[in-house]
Amino acid sequence: MTHRTAPTRRLALALAVALAALLAFTAVAQAKPKAAKPKGDEVTVMTRNLYLGADLTPAIVSPNLESFFEATGEILRTVDASNFPVRAKGLAQEILEQEPDLVGLQEAALWRTGPPSLLALKAPPSATTVKYDFLAELLKQLNKKGTTYRAVVVNPEFDFEAPANYDGLPGGGPGPGLLANTEINARLTMRDVILARVGAGVKTSNPQMGHYSHLLVEKVAGTAEVPVTRGWTSIDATVRGSRKFHFVNTHLEAFDPETAVPSIRAQQAAELVGPGGAADPSNKLPVILVGDLNSDVKTEVKPGDGQAYRVVTGAGYRERAASKPNGCCIQSVDLKGGSVKQMNHKVDHILTDDPKDVKLVSSVVTGREKHNGWWDSDHAGLASVLRISR
Repeated sequence: MTHRTAPTRRLALALAVALAALLAFTAVAQAKPKAAKPKGDEVTVMTRNLYLGADLTPAIVSPNLESFFEATGEILRTVDASNFPVRAKGLAQEILEQEPDLVGLQEAALWRTGPPSLLALKAPPSATTVKYDFLAELLKQLNKKGTTYRAVVVNPEFDFEAPANYDGLPGGGPGPGLLANTEINARLTMRDVILARVGAGVKTSNPQMGHYSHLLVEKVAGTAEVPVTRGWTSIDATVRGSRKFHFVNTHLEAFDPETAVPSIRAQQAAELVGPGGAADPSNKLPVILVGDLNSDVKTEVKPGDGQAYRVVTGAGYRERAASKPNGCCIQSVDLKGGSVKQMNHKVDHILTDDPKDVKLVSSVVTGREKHNGWWDSDHAGLASVLRISR
């Protein structure tokens, strides 16, 4: 039998080599797109809307306080169903795969609860029991294997509290009257955040935040007028010894009456890029602006949607990200349904006011597939590698 040993070994070796080659090819074919690994003066930035967990429209359109409290309970149940603790795992995976040096987050919601009380409709929000802290949960997932990202600016914006019929059933409240069906107060605090990568040569300074003076004002339950506070965050940064630049993150108004000229979000954009604004092009540093502008020209859903984007580009800003595929928006109550085909327009952007010195190296749209049975957000993410000339 000895005369058969060598051919048998050669055949086994050949099969092993072929199998290894097949596995390597399959791994490459299935690899997810990733922005090119930065080097030298190349910086990777990302914008990611986390999705607050529910559509607020039912509360906004409620005709009276009783229906408003019912809608508040429905919203809170939807937040439960959208399962941010699981979604945070997919969001963290997106970020860790791209390894951005800086990340602009929008809708980093903080949901809190407290005893049912009508005082919240007249006094500042006071509920303190944390139900969901989207920022803390995301950071927990990002830093599971060691500190990888830290928050360098956190800007609290829209902050509102109201009684909620959380179980959706009659009764259960503290007494007769309007609170008869409410078990808790629900408080939503919206936040915009900038994350910086740890241990990657990212140095930040001059953290700033602010709110816009032009705000949408909603009349809740036909009575109280509630301003929807929105704003921006910014830092100065160098990455691995790069030229210093100014990084700005923002979230412009979403529920804007588009027919108004100028729209509220267009007025917010004018504050942002106007004289003294966070993204004023007269800044001595190159500016990289990221965020959810709720606006685009090429993919307008409704007439007027492009107003804010025209304001920003009219100030000299130019796109520094992939234009396709589109990233907005999944239509699903709990983010378990919906289809990627629903992402038919663009609202998230990465731009610069210095297109001569800030060049696009590569860009990728993330989050256009489910993780763990849920979409990570109703938005996709957007990451770009930029080369900043000295």
